[in-house]
Amino acid sequence: MTSIQASRGTKDILSPEVYYWQKLEAIARQVLHQASYVEVRTPIFEATELYTRGIGEATDIVGKEMYSFLDRGDRSLTLRPEGTAGVVRAAIEHSLLQGVQRLWYLGAMFRYERPQAGRQRQFHQLGVEVLGSDDPRIDAEVISLAINFLEQVGISGLVVQLNSVGSGSDRQVYRQALVDYFTPFAADLDPDSRDRLERNPLRILDSKDPHTQAIAAHAPQILNYLSQESRQHFEQVQQLLSDLNIPFALNPRLVRGLDYYTRTAFEIQSSLLGSQSAVCGGGRYDRLVTELGGNHTPAVGWAIGLERLVILLAQLAAPPLPRLDFYLVSRGALAERQALKIAAQVRQLGFRVELDVSGAKFDKQLKRADAKGAIAALIVGDAEAELHQIQIKWLKSGEQQTIAQTELDSLTLD
Repeated sequence: MTSIQASRGTKDILSPEVYYWQKLEAIARQVLHQASYVEVRTPIFEATELYTRGIGEATDIVGKEMYSFLDRGDRSLTLRPEGTAGVVRAAIEHSLLQGVQRLWYLGAMFRYERPQAGRQRQFHQLGVEVLGSDDPRIDAEVISLAINFLEQVGISGLVVQLNSVGSGSDRQVYRQALVDYFTPFAADLDPDSRDRLERNPLRILDSKDPHTQAIAAHAPQILNYLSQESRQHFEQVQQLLSDLNIPFALNPRLVRGLDYYTRTAFEIQSSLLGSQSAVCGGGRYDRLVTELGGNHTPAVGWAIGLERLVILLAQLAAPPLPRLDFYLVSRGALAERQALKIAAQVRQLGFRVELDVSGAKFDKQLKRADAKGAIAALIVGDAEAELHQIQIKWLKSGEQQTIAQTELDSLTLD
């Protein structure tokens, strides 16, 4: 009988790689806690309608990449392909739209894509969402937080690619300008871009097809179609980023892949990553709450894919060996019973302890203690058990001492 393997596009996260995940999660919690952001955890699947309404049916995610299924009640459900829509749904459902809400999440997402390095069908995102403010300072704040997180992770050479996709009315005018421009080239566009021409022409600017890119290079730029209000907002964001000494470059071709974006759109890129340089993407989405049934609520956020950061961390540094304070060696029925209790007691003192349960001879257990990198071995044989004692062997020096089990509370590594 053949063994069952992980499904294509998924992977097991094992030691030592799991160290990098733990490091990323710890840095994220620290950075976002200091900025007064509150963690939210939403379900891993939602009603399919949440994504068709929120993300947009003309997007690649909804059209090609979602994992959707009918449950036993014939309800259409979808494994979450991104985090924002679920956070907004939760905010509406639980009446979290009073004042300004600073939220963050971390978890698994699912998209049916061709698996490659750093991109899986089950992948993980860290994201922030700020609901309830259209102040440009919030745009600058979330970008600053992403930069702070990435720098603390150890990623350098960071530059913000910045654009504005305007308000809803700005985009309608710009949309028609793109349709007028691309229509004469329709036969020369790649198939996906031809399909987008009527449904979502802004996405043509995001095409990876070289021939389409050459055509798009001369397309109208949205910055020329911004209203005075949108232009003023965008100029304020730029000034605030300059005040924070955050490097940015205007990129009028930058469009986010989801329909809900308005005004500020950005990507953060690193020179460490070569051609796949984007490590963070986000922007403002002032219409999404309304689209999902809530009152008008301006909002802005970003998401960072963690798989590529893990690859980069592994290239920058080897994981440290986990510190093991004590390796508990025991042999004999009474000694083994006491050893389990001793291990629990020493752990309660804050030490990292591994209990050998092999029943092997003392010399073999002590060899394992050395191989594990333990600082000391706690040794209990039947003789020690009868006297309620423990031998401590300091593995580096070879020195050995005997203490009473009642003295465990004073145990130190000095």
